[in-house]
Amino acid sequence: MEAGAGVTLAALGSHFFVGLSRAMILFIVSSGLSFVLGVLRVPNVAHGSLYMLGAFLAFSMSKMLGGGATGFWLSLVLAPCMVAAVSLVTERLLFCHLYQREHLMLLLFTFALMLIFGDLVKIVWGAEYRSIMAPEFLRGSISIFGSSFPRYNLFLLIIGPAAAAGLWLFTNKTKIGKISRAAAVDMEMVNAIGINVSWVFAFAFVIGCFLAGLGGALVAPTISITIGMDHNIIIEAFLIVTIGGLGNMWGAMVGSLIFGLTQSFGVLFWPQFAIVFPYMAVVIVLLIRPKGMLKSVW
Repeated sequence: MEAGAGVTLAALGSHFFVGLSRAMILFIVSSGLSFVLGVLRVPNVAHGSLYMLGAFLAFSMSKMLGGGATGFWLSLVLAPCMVAAVSLVTERLLFCHLYQREHLMLLLFTFALMLIFGDLVKIVWGAEYRSIMAPEFLRGSISIFGSSFPRYNLFLLIIGPAAAAGLWLFTNKTKIGKISRAAAVDMEMVNAIGINVSWVFAFAFVIGCFLAGLGGALVAPTISITIGMDHNIIIEAFLIVTIGGLGNMWGAMVGSLIFGLTQSFGVLFWPQFAIVFPYMAVVIVLLIRPKGMLKSVW
C-alpha cells in the first residue's frame, strides 16, 4: 500500500517510530537543560559535554562489569550517577559563586567548562570510536502494524515518558521540587525563611546534569561514542528549549517531538537534506510564536 511516490505506509510507520525514539533521547537531555534554565537561570553550554561524559562512562562501566545484560543495566544506573557527582563538585567549587553574575558571564564560563570537559574526555578515553552492545533481548526488530521497529527504540519509548513522569513528580509533588520552583521565582524570599537556597540550586543543577548523563548512557548503544558528540546535542537541546519555552518541561517534550519527527521524515523523503528539516521547523515555530510554543518561566 502506497502513501506517496515510492513511500510505503510501512516506511512511514517505521520512520515515525524511529523519530519518536530519537525524540525521547532529545527530551531527556533537553529537559535537564530546561530544568537548570528554569531554576538557576544558567545557560549551561557544558550540558552537552556531560551527555558525552555519560556515554563514555557507560562504555567504561559496561566493559568493566563484563558486558552483557548485567553490565548494560548497571552502566545505565552508574554512569548518570557519576555524571551527577562530577556536576555536584563543579557546582560547589565554581558555579555557586557565579549565580548573581549576568547571563553572558555564565555563558562564557560554561563554554570554558565545555572545552575543559572535552579535553579531559580525550585524555582519558582517547580519540577512538567506542560502542556498547545492548542486551540480547533488546537487539533486532519487531513488527508493529506491519512496520519493522528496533527493539531498543521501543525501550526508549518507554524510558522517555517515564523520565517525564519522574521529573514532573519531582517538581510538583516533592518538597525539594516545590522549593526549587519557589526559589526560581523569588530567591530572596526563600532565603529569608531560612532555606539554604545555595544547596537548593546545587540539587537542581545535579538533577539537570543527571538527565544529561542518562541521555548519554541511553544513546550509547545506538551511535558511535566519540569526541565531539557533545556539539550537535547541545545545539539541538538549546533549540528545543527555545521553541518549547525556556524552562518549561512539557515545552521540551513538544520541541523534542518536533525535532525528532521532522528529522526522521526528512531522511525518508529527502535524505540529502534531512539535517535541514528540523531547523526549518524551528524557524517556522519561532516566526509564529517567538516566545516558544508553551509558556516560558523566564
